Amino acid sequence: MNDNQRRVAPEPLTSKGKSGRFWQVFWLTFLVVSLAYAWHSFYAPSNRIAWVENFAVAQRQAGKSDKPMILFFTGKWCSPCQIMKRQVWADDQVMNTVNAAFIPVMIDVDDSNAAATLSRYEVGATPTTIVTDSDGNVLRWKQGGISKAEFLELLGELDPPTTEDL
Repeated sequence: MNDNQRRVAPEPLTSKGKSGRFWQVFWLTFLVVSLAYAWHSFYAPSNRIAWVENFAVAQRQAGKSDKPMILFFTGKWCSPCQIMKRQVWADDQVMNTVNAAFIPVMIDVDDSNAAATLSRYEVGATPTTIVTDSDGNVLRWKQGGISKAEFLELLGELDPPTTEDL
């Protein structure tokens, strides 16, 4: 072998230099932050609201008790819904108010059994919160995510009995 045909050993793959190390750290950090954000967006703690299993049962209970209903249209994939579950529905003040004065029902928009309810109230987006009288007539309606203060204001406009009144 002459000098012109000398083989040069390739550099080891692990020696990427400072630039390569930067990108490794960057992408690892990006991955961790992305996973944390995804978990935060879809995490919803449990709550003690006495959710009724479906609209028909809720309507019967509302008729017997003469309480208004709260219909919360949601989906497992809906990030604003999960935020409301975390920031509104899990709040103690909201739980006490809703359990004392309303018949709450959470309606999954992806459930085929909910099609008639979705059609009746013309729900086209999630989250949608509808407050009805005991007969199912709409009293208040709000589409999109709302804060605890907005939700309590929505309920306060109806002037339902509070836990102190019962």
